[in-house]
Amino acid sequence: MGLEITPIGEVVEGRDDVADDFWGGIESVIQLDESEFPLDSVQGLGEFSHLVVVWHFDKASPADVEYHARSPRGNAQWPATGTFAHRNHRRPNQLAQSFPRLLKLDGLRLHVVDLDAVVGTKIYDVSPYFAEMGPQGSIREPAWPGEMLADYWKPKRN
Repeated sequence: MGLEITPIGEVVEGRDDVADDFWGGIESVIQLDESEFPLDSVQGLGEFSHLVVVWHFDKASPADVEYHARSPRGNAQWPATGTFAHRNHRRPNQLAQSFPRLLKLDGLRLHVVDLDAVVGTKIYDVSPYFAEMGPQGSIREPAWPGEMLADYWKPKRN
């Protein structure tokens, strides 16, 4: 039997359009389920600068999932890499993690910046980011993620 989980909240304010780039500076609000969680479920969370938010690419179709190696964003200049070397909606469970900065708490409304999920996105988990739980040692990656994501956190153009 597989894991069954239900959303704990939803993105209710922020960016509406799905896009590959220009997510920098986007302010969003995550509304936690008020019928499920008491106010003290976020007690102490405001002391942290960043969150770990697990969400679902629910605007994508299960038909988008691809298990074979492919070039990121269809760009043949970047090497074909397998499903588990990607961080997009084509992954098996279409889950994502983001690390937004927490601006403030307003009851069960979490005001954040740099959350790369759109309004209406279902949220499955929220936790504080602990630096001690982040990567240990030096980080290694090929050149293509940096090239591909050069504009990812730039402010959205009007």
